[in-house]
Amino acid sequence: MSHRSLSRIAAIALAAVLFAPTCFAQQVIRMSTTTSTDNSGLLPYLLPAFEAKTNSKVNVIAVGTGKALELAKNGDVDVTLVHARALEDKFVAEGYGVNRRDVMYNDFIIVGPENDPAGIKGSHDVFAAMKKIADTKAKFISRGDNSGTDVMEKSYWKAINVKPEGSNYISAGLGMGEVLTMAGELRGYTLTDRATYGAYRAKTGLGIMVEGDKKMFNPYGIIAVNPARYKDVNYKGAMQLIDWITSPEGQEKIAEYKISGEQVFFPSAH
Repeated sequence: MSHRSLSRIAAIALAAVLFAPTCFAQQVIRMSTTTSTDNSGLLPYLLPAFEAKTNSKVNVIAVGTGKALELAKNGDVDVTLVHARALEDKFVAEGYGVNRRDVMYNDFIIVGPENDPAGIKGSHDVFAAMKKIADTKAKFISRGDNSGTDVMEKSYWKAINVKPEGSNYISAGLGMGEVLTMAGELRGYTLTDRATYGAYRAKTGLGIMVEGDKKMFNPYGIIAVNPARYKDVNYKGAMQLIDWITSPEGQEKIAEYKISGEQVFFPSAH
C-alpha cells in the first residue's frame, strides 16, 4: 500500500474520531411534570428505558401542575406531563402546546389518621366526607400550590359551598410527598393521588379514608410545547417522548409499575 493511501486512511480515521461525538451526542429533553409522577417513583422507573433507546437525557422538573404549565408557557421546557384536564385544554387552546395525548390515569383518595376524628373512614362519597371534615373542624392539609390535586380539592369545597378556613385548614404550598409527611406529623387529613400515597404510606402512618367515588378519577396528559411559539424548544425530542410513552412499550411499562405489589397507574393512550 502506498504512503499516500496510508495517509488517506489515517485522515479518514482521524475524522471519524473527531466527528463521532457530534454524531452520537446525547440529546436533552426538558420536561415539567406534577410531583406525583416523580414522588411515586414512576418516572425514575420509566424514563431510563426511553433514554437508552433514544440516546436522550430527560431533565425532569417536578412541581405542581399549575407551575409545570407555567414553565411550559414560558418556553422553559420542551414537554409537560400533568393532570388537570381543564388547564391542559386551556394551555393548548391558547397556543402554548400541541399534540396533547392521554397517557394514564389513577385516582384521588382522602387519607387521614387512624383515629379518624371526622368519622369518614369507609366512605365512597367525597362531597359528604369533605363536609364532615369541615363541620367537625378536623385538621386538613391542603397542597395550596395550584397543582392538579389542589385544583381538584378546591373544586370539591366549591361544590359543597364551603370555604375552608381557620387554624385547622393548612395551605402548605408544597408537593404531594411533603404534604403527606406533614399530614402524618400533624395527624390531619389530605387529598392525595393513590400512587404517591403508596410510596409514602409506611412513613406517614396515614390510612385510606375515602376512595372509589367517580369524582376522584385522575387522568394524566402529555403535551409538547408549541415550536411555532418557541423556536429553541426541542420539539423533535418532545415528540419522541410523547410517541414512546403512548406506544405499546411505554404503556406496558406504566402498567408494570407497582408499589408494594399494587398497580398504581393505568395506561390510557388510544
